[in-house]
Amino acid sequence: MSENMELFEGRVEPLSGDEHIYSQDAPLADRLRPREWQDFVGLEYVDANLVRQLQEGTGRPPSLILWGPPGTGKTTLARLIGQSFDCHFVSFSAVLGGVKEVREIIAKARRIPLQTVLFVDEIHRFNKAQQDAFLPHVENGTIVLIGATTENPSFYLNSALLSRARVVPLTDIAEEGLHQILGRALQEMRISLSSDASQFVVSFVGGDARRLLNLIESFVESRSQELGDTPISREVLEDFLKDAHTNFYDRDGEEHYNMASAFIKSMRGSDPDAALYWAFRMIESGEDPRFILRRMIIFASEDIGNADPKALPLAVSTADAFDKIGLPEGRIPLAQCVTYLACAPKSNRSYEAMYNVIDAIRKHPKASVPLHLRNAPTKLMKEMGYGQGYQYPHHTDEKFVAGEQYLPDVLKGKRFYNISSEGYEQRMVEWMKRRRGEEEKT
Repeated sequence: MSENMELFEGRVEPLSGDEHIYSQDAPLADRLRPREWQDFVGLEYVDANLVRQLQEGTGRPPSLILWGPPGTGKTTLARLIGQSFDCHFVSFSAVLGGVKEVREIIAKARRIPLQTVLFVDEIHRFNKAQQDAFLPHVENGTIVLIGATTENPSFYLNSALLSRARVVPLTDIAEEGLHQILGRALQEMRISLSSDASQFVVSFVGGDARRLLNLIESFVESRSQELGDTPISREVLEDFLKDAHTNFYDRDGEEHYNMASAFIKSMRGSDPDAALYWAFRMIESGEDPRFILRRMIIFASEDIGNADPKALPLAVSTADAFDKIGLPEGRIPLAQCVTYLACAPKSNRSYEAMYNVIDAIRKHPKASVPLHLRNAPTKLMKEMGYGQGYQYPHHTDEKFVAGEQYLPDVLKGKRFYNISSEGYEQRMVEWMKRRRGEEEKT
């Protein structure tokens, strides 16, 4: 028996069913959790054939990985799937449980006639060995696995597990869907909002239905003595939410990389407005500004290069200025640098030249230095031809020697740096045309 199979083996007493009881004392988000497919919002971007199969409960339930931001209905969708199929549905949290609990679930699955559908919330919390341990039980049909995760499965789940389950991306709930959910919440809480207030709170939650319901519930509980029959205004809601955390960002998760990518691509695309937005979206969400400053230093060389040689010194001095003055004033030079880099002429030709050279070095790792470029500090070396024929460029009127070879023989005439005509590189193009033109005459 393999170590992975042993991880979830064991003889235990059967678990009780996973009945979910809705109580009037439960949080609003739990009370309004959809219990019928027609009440579920957010399936418009999921494959219609899969949705039809899940709703009709036809055939064997598929193993799925439900991937999406918080509040997009992953747990609710899993429960609805459990209702649709004739199965034993078990809900399990990878945050609260471990190997012992999963052993019990699998042991019971072997003894009951119904197909067991195991829903694992926060499945990315399981380590590699724990994830691998599911494989034989999914493979032999003991369980159907439905996992839920807010993290990119490509980074957090094993490829073997992904090959046995279909990934179903769930996106932020659209405003139309959030308005439907808000309507049910207002009816449940017996309050009303002005149209302006409704739009404000829907925009505020950023596609997160659970956040929407929690905010409405918190508002009612904190203002219960003040609420009457008059629709609540936007101003009242803004006052309540002014200290709420509004940013959606994870410094260690996918959103970190998504926003950093958007920031770099906005600067590369010469859009200072978007570049500023993404930079300060990260900063306002708690990102260390030094991360952004490091990215700008790299960008100044990689994407601007010699089209504007002042970009790199500015990025370095901006990082130095930030270290000297810190927050909040450090945001000022950072904003200046972001806008400068975004508006600067762009050239990645020196960056490309670097990789062209590295490629040539790997192809010709032992290319010899031409004799005329070698120093000759000894008599023997001079007799061997070291340094013979070398011409000093400063002794010429043009400050270069037409036709002089500086690359190894095997790379003679090779050009790695293909200069652009952007910004300062235009002057470099003109200089190099003169130099190469003289070489061609020679």
